[in-house]
Amino acid sequence: MSRPFEDEGEVTRVANLGELQQELRARVQRDRAYLIVLAGGNVGEMYRLDEGETFLGRGQTATIKLMDDGISRKHARIVQQGGEVMIEDLQSSNGTIVNGAPVATQLLKDGDKIRLGSTTILKFTYNDQLDESFQQQMYEAALRDGLTKAFNKKYFLDRLETEIAYARRHNAHLSLVMFDVDHFKRVNDTHGHLAGDYVLAKLAKVALATVRAEDVFARYGGEEFGVICRGVTLPNAGILGERLRANVESTLFDHDGNRMPITISVGVAGHPESPVETVEQLIAAADQALYEAKRGGRNKVLLKL
Repeated sequence: MSRPFEDEGEVTRVANLGELQQELRARVQRDRAYLIVLAGGNVGEMYRLDEGETFLGRGQTATIKLMDDGISRKHARIVQQGGEVMIEDLQSSNGTIVNGAPVATQLLKDGDKIRLGSTTILKFTYNDQLDESFQQQMYEAALRDGLTKAFNKKYFLDRLETEIAYARRHNAHLSLVMFDVDHFKRVNDTHGHLAGDYVLAKLAKVALATVRAEDVFARYGGEEFGVICRGVTLPNAGILGERLRANVESTLFDHDGNRMPITISVGVAGHPESPVETVEQLIAAADQALYEAKRGGRNKVLLKL
């Protein structure tokens, strides 16, 4: 006589054992060394450490560039060899701190916390392919706008604060490009909010293809976007603004057979052309130029001089 309940239980146990074995195999393969940024200008980013040397710093020659004013140009070196990973401080100004203690050299263990500069905290860890994919998804969800895939407002404001501090300390150029969609309310009222979402998503795709890889493109709110341009003069940022304006104007926006002529108005401000001390001051300067562009007829670029 069959015993269905016991048979089902046996199947369940076998299935669970199979899942456990699969999980154990995955854990054994956690041999990829990574640094994850827990705090600082690059928060959320994840860097895989390759065999050999990796240099950390804010200089152009650094393998991993970290946007923190307290980090030296060539701050620390990580060496991965023979299954071991070691970090070495390169006589940096503010030192390299592992788990709360300053170090000259230190072998790293899974879970170690590394502090560089004034705000940057890194976590050293070993991951497998599934961990890497999950971490990347978490990073994207925390820092990206769901609709446009641009950075979100919080990340934008945090990065802008870091960049202003760097520009003021080093008297370096920093430009901010702000733009929004002309007559966006008309798009929503005429074609519906799904059409409005389509316009914003496609506009962001055009902008991402236009800005430099090192620029920070973000959705500031509603139909307004911003681009942080480190090391870019005000006139050159104006050129970027004009390129954005022209690319948007020449793009076909067609939703459900409804063609919509879309243009943007652009305002540009920069340091030291407009000396600023706070995030709010730089945004206000760029917004003032943006509003002047709108009052002047829209679909144009104006610079705050």
